[in-house]
Amino acid sequence: MEISTPVVIVTGASRGLGRGIAQRVAELGCSVVINYAKNAHEANETIDRCKQRQINPHQRFVALQADISSTEQRAALVEKTIQEFRRIDVLVNNAGIAPKVRTDMTEMTEESFQEVLATNLQGPHFLTQLVVKYWLKNKVQPLLPGGLAVIFVSSVSAEMASINRGEYCISKAGLAMVAKLWATRLASEGIQVFELRPGIMATDMSSSVKQNYDAMLAEGDVPQRRWGQADDVGLAVKAILSGHFPFSTGSVINVDGGLTLPRL
Repeated sequence: MEISTPVVIVTGASRGLGRGIAQRVAELGCSVVINYAKNAHEANETIDRCKQRQINPHQRFVALQADISSTEQRAALVEKTIQEFRRIDVLVNNAGIAPKVRTDMTEMTEESFQEVLATNLQGPHFLTQLVVKYWLKNKVQPLLPGGLAVIFVSSVSAEMASINRGEYCISKAGLAMVAKLWATRLASEGIQVFELRPGIMATDMSSSVKQNYDAMLAEGDVPQRRWGQADDVGLAVKAILSGHFPFSTGSVINVDGGLTLPRL
């Protein structure tokens, strides 16, 4: 008898937050689609790390290349996932990019703006649309305690303004509304939607400005006084998929060490 295994797509899972998410999802007995844009070697390393955490022999970990800013590649990602696993249970929209050059608002280019929004906003929205259409058309029955779910990995930049990377802030503010819209649309379908907002995280994206953030941490701007880790986000995803938030669709979960707490 074939044993059904939940399938989770994690975009941008070859490294950073996506890798941390994939590893924690593996601990739940899920198969994981490790989406990556360019680096197959790092995606395969994520596969190896997931295998170290798998809890049953039915789990499989597959790397699928797709640039989510591309209409065609988004469609191919969903199609290949269904061909490979015959189901999808969860979509974690994690992939995101920063502007190639941090520059003042007065110097922002339309090219940079369009590039960042295509990956950080347009891509996740329309990838979600594809997955949701699949769920509704096929009346997919959930296998995880948390049911079918969409998780958007946003950022504290959805609310906090950084004038030297305005494109990123705009994209994440838009993504926050995308999460609200999908949560509202899918609530009656029994599908939950969550937005995670990481703060200052130790990833490749922040490595170029590490000294600046180290100074902020030293000054207590982050009350918990440490860098956020990929595993902090992974644990939040694991809690959602484990069914610990059954009546919280549309919620924003801050993973920021208290960075966004209003303080005097």
